[in-house]
Amino acid sequence: MSKDSSLLKAAWLIAFVTIISKFVGFIRDICIANYYGAGLVSDAYFYAYQIPSLAIILMGGVGGPFHSATVSVFAKLVNPEDKIPSEKVNKLFNTFLTATFIVFLILSVIIFVFSDEILNIIIHSDNIELVSLASKHLRIMTPVILIGGIIGIYYGLLITYRNFLLPNISPVLMSLSIIFIIAFTKGDKFGISLAVATSIGALLQFFAQFPAVKKLGFKIKPNFDIKNNPEFKNLIELVFPAALSSTIGQIYVYVDMFFASQLKEGAWTAIGYANRVFQFPVGILVTAFLVPLFPIFSKLVGEKKYDDIKYYFHKGVGLLNFAAIPIMFCIILLGYDTVQIVFQRGQFDSRATYMVAQALTFLSFAIIPYVFRDSITRVFYSFNDSKTPFLVAFSSIILKFILNSLFIEKLGIAAITLSTSLVTLFNATLLGCILLKKINLDYKIYFKNLIKMFLAAFLAFGLNYLIYGLWVIDSQNWLLLLIKTLCMFILCMVTYTILAALFKIEYVGELLGRIKNYFRQKFVK
Repeated sequence: MSKDSSLLKAAWLIAFVTIISKFVGFIRDICIANYYGAGLVSDAYFYAYQIPSLAIILMGGVGGPFHSATVSVFAKLVNPEDKIPSEKVNKLFNTFLTATFIVFLILSVIIFVFSDEILNIIIHSDNIELVSLASKHLRIMTPVILIGGIIGIYYGLLITYRNFLLPNISPVLMSLSIIFIIAFTKGDKFGISLAVATSIGALLQFFAQFPAVKKLGFKIKPNFDIKNNPEFKNLIELVFPAALSSTIGQIYVYVDMFFASQLKEGAWTAIGYANRVFQFPVGILVTAFLVPLFPIFSKLVGEKKYDDIKYYFHKGVGLLNFAAIPIMFCIILLGYDTVQIVFQRGQFDSRATYMVAQALTFLSFAIIPYVFRDSITRVFYSFNDSKTPFLVAFSSIILKFILNSLFIEKLGIAAITLSTSLVTLFNATLLGCILLKKINLDYKIYFKNLIKMFLAAFLAFGLNYLIYGLWVIDSQNWLLLLIKTLCMFILCMVTYTILAALFKIEYVGELLGRIKNYFRQKFVK
């Protein structure tokens, strides 16, 4: 019980701050959609943003290779209760920070100088204005690339010291920067203020982390002690394949950009918004459970307590699946209405709503393999193995290209998100099979619970689909549409929970028991 309480307490805290971060991010997306819709300027910005986002989100964000490597190595070297890190730990931190700064500085300069050539390769379009505008946006956002890895190291240190709040709330600063600047400029014609706001937001994230790291007792001083340094070598052995793996993941995005640029104007913007809607609930769930679980996995691997790893894996992933499955069915049932409520205003018209909803529906199939893949990847990293996730991701590039080619003519935008779901499933399956060579996680328990959850969710979906069809309203009435969507979402969750209890899914009893205990402690003397 103490294990469960500690995990759930951390998960609730991270979920809370992640919800705030995601909510503000949603407001940011609504503002961008309102001022720029789904057209030339928004496409140019989102094409250009894919490169700095690789640094700030994929490599430097929570769960990225710099964060993961820092947690994996430093969790074995430090005691979170110590007031001041040892000289050895501080020296390792500064060596890693110095090397990261130099590498990312060189990358930033290269991308700034060759932005036109880079985007000409990525964007497969004859639209010269689109490529030129995207290149301007990219040059403005090169500072984001410079600080990406540094932020990842800061995140990793803070989480190692059990400071879960700041790493998960600081992305709000970029969102707020974009909201205020584009509102102040009222969406300038070419979206330059949007690119400027993104760079300012990234810098604010950096400055928010800096004092928190110094407060831990780390003295920031350049250090070039990279030879005969086994801990630094260990970090690089983790970071390099993991960074390549993230880059490979970004290659999937570039493959999608290549195909999306052949579709109608606004297609890439629509896919981006679909992914943001998808990431709102799923990102909260995955972040809430995997951020506190990862240091636990790393420590248990170091202590060779494999039974405890199995326990935490099934507990964490089981709870993730329990929450994620009904979300998938709710997206299928209510996705179009949700997109209409959130985005359809200003320059974002019904055509854009349809494109986003279409992409979102097929992307929802990725939820369960996404959860499993990210969980299994953390176990690999705990074993200091980032090469395997990289090789699995690398093996899927050709599959991604083939699937896009097969589906694009018939499905259009939906082809790109459907192929994403299928590739995620392939990666999750392959990683799960390979992990058996390191540790037997007893997947029978996993699939037994998963089948019960799917059955409960499918029956709940069938019932709610009938109710949804009978409840006819004027879809142009924003308030009525909002009321219907919220009521249907609540009804979906209630019916799913009741059916899950009837099927004796263990997580229902645990969660209801904890809720009862909470209210008993609060209100019963």
